[in-house]
Amino acid sequence: MGKRLSKIYTKTGDAGETGLGDGSRVAKNAARIEVIGDIDELNSWLGMIVEELASHAELAEVAAFLRTCQHRAFDLGGELSIPGFSIIESRHVDAIEGSLDEMNAHLEPLANFILPGGSKLVATIHLARAVCRRAERHLVTLAAREEINAEGLKFLNRLSDHLFVTARYAAHVTGTPEVLWEKG
Repeated sequence: MGKRLSKIYTKTGDAGETGLGDGSRVAKNAARIEVIGDIDELNSWLGMIVEELASHAELAEVAAFLRTCQHRAFDLGGELSIPGFSIIESRHVDAIEGSLDEMNAHLEPLANFILPGGSKLVATIHLARAVCRRAERHLVTLAAREEINAEGLKFLNRLSDHLFVTARYAAHVTGTPEVLWEKG
């Protein structure tokens, strides 16, 4: 493993720049840093969700899978911190699709739009999905300016789909009614 941080503050970012893994410096509001920040926030929400899911024995397998996704999200942030570097591969996207299909097989087809809610757990999963979608949008913005690993974009797209189905599956397993959208 590389260097360990022994001193957390460096003062090198006091002028509004931050360092990338390749040693270059960029503005803290650069598109690359924006998406890295989104992925960091997503990772925090994934951690919260994993802990909540793990408290339900019947959702432990989903929690374990999302913990793996949390590690891959961390990898994606690392990948983005070194321009031109790739970690996320198609097998990571395939794994999400497999897990998504397993959960979806237990759910009724969606006949209406649903709103985040029903329980704190379900709402939290939807919140993570929204953060994941934001990260995906910001990665698209970065991809319009710089070359990125296309698998990272697919990863975020599938992960947001997975989180949507995870929310529905958690509602199903815990007996929580989904909040259906009511046309105004």
